[in-house]
Amino acid sequence: MTNKTYRIATIPGDGIGPEVIRETKKVLEAGGTRFGYTLKWTDFPCSVNHYLETGDILTSSMLEEMKKHDALLLGAIGDPRVKPGTIERGILLTLRFELDQYVNLRPAKSFARTPLPVKIPEGEQIDILVVRENTEDFYMGIGAVGRQQLSCDLATSRRLYSMSGSCSASFDKDIRGAIQLGIATEPGIRRITAWACEAAKKRGESRLTLASKSNALPQIYGFWEEIARDEAKLQGMELTVANVDALCYHLVRTPQKYGVILTPNMFGDIVSDLLGAIAGGLGIAAGANIGDGLSMFEPVHGSAPDIAGTGKASPVAAILSGALLLEHLGLAKEAKMVEKAVGTYLETASFENLPVEMGGKASTEKAGDRIASIVTGK
Repeated sequence: MTNKTYRIATIPGDGIGPEVIRETKKVLEAGGTRFGYTLKWTDFPCSVNHYLETGDILTSSMLEEMKKHDALLLGAIGDPRVKPGTIERGILLTLRFELDQYVNLRPAKSFARTPLPVKIPEGEQIDILVVRENTEDFYMGIGAVGRQQLSCDLATSRRLYSMSGSCSASFDKDIRGAIQLGIATEPGIRRITAWACEAAKKRGESRLTLASKSNALPQIYGFWEEIARDEAKLQGMELTVANVDALCYHLVRTPQKYGVILTPNMFGDIVSDLLGAIAGGLGIAAGANIGDGLSMFEPVHGSAPDIAGTGKASPVAAILSGALLLEHLGLAKEAKMVEKAVGTYLETASFENLPVEMGGKASTEKAGDRIASIVTGK
């Protein structure tokens, strides 16, 4: 048992976010009751409502206050009253880049009685971990849209480096066009590859699969393959390269054959959502954004404003994200207990007591109550 107290920042957010965060707090606190740790919560008002009332999304003072915490738990953000991307870029990308959360972690694990859209051999399980580089590639926001003449500023800053310069191009005709640039650096690739290698070792695995596309994009992804191969070798791990399109094909057919998948930023976004669907849906898809400072944990699903306040939202993905948070804090045994409690709930609950997403009738609160009671052993 540990008697340590942890400070956890929370952004309940929009739509069903506050509902699933409430249940996640309940379950994690149940773990604290059983194992002796204490969680002190600080809620931050970052949301569409806050933005519409104040014009603020994520202020510098909020960010500095968040940094004083041991971890950050996020519910969901987004609302049709605001243009898509406004809040997401203002909160998610700001946190990822400002806090240098260079690891996007997306487990895809199947649970008992969770309907799967693919067939896997009896007795086998989907248990894949996507380790996605989270600060480079085509998500750096470097680009331009224009007519005939295009130019963009390359100035950007990361904890690893700062970059300067500009890019310009012109068409020989009066047409509109766009440029979007992806950046990859050796230190960026090495650190995410090393992290993925360590994650594989903790799982008892000796091999990584790298999602790439160097046959079509040889500069950026050929470079990725070169550096990742070298780093994996230094880490004593085997690395297999798979073109991302072929990888998606095989993931649909034989997902049970894969373990840790390492990806550049853009491919990871696509592959992890595919795996979320394959493993049973976004209602059980957990996520984390991890760096050397404050790390953020969030369910993959959106804010689902159409069912907000109805009690139909499943809290499972948020609770599993909470388990990742506990593991990050060094509470590995406690994290496993939360994940096991989710599995026990999904396996043993009567059909009616399953979440609505799985065809049952259990409310968000009722599902959270049951998982919390399993955690405490009641």
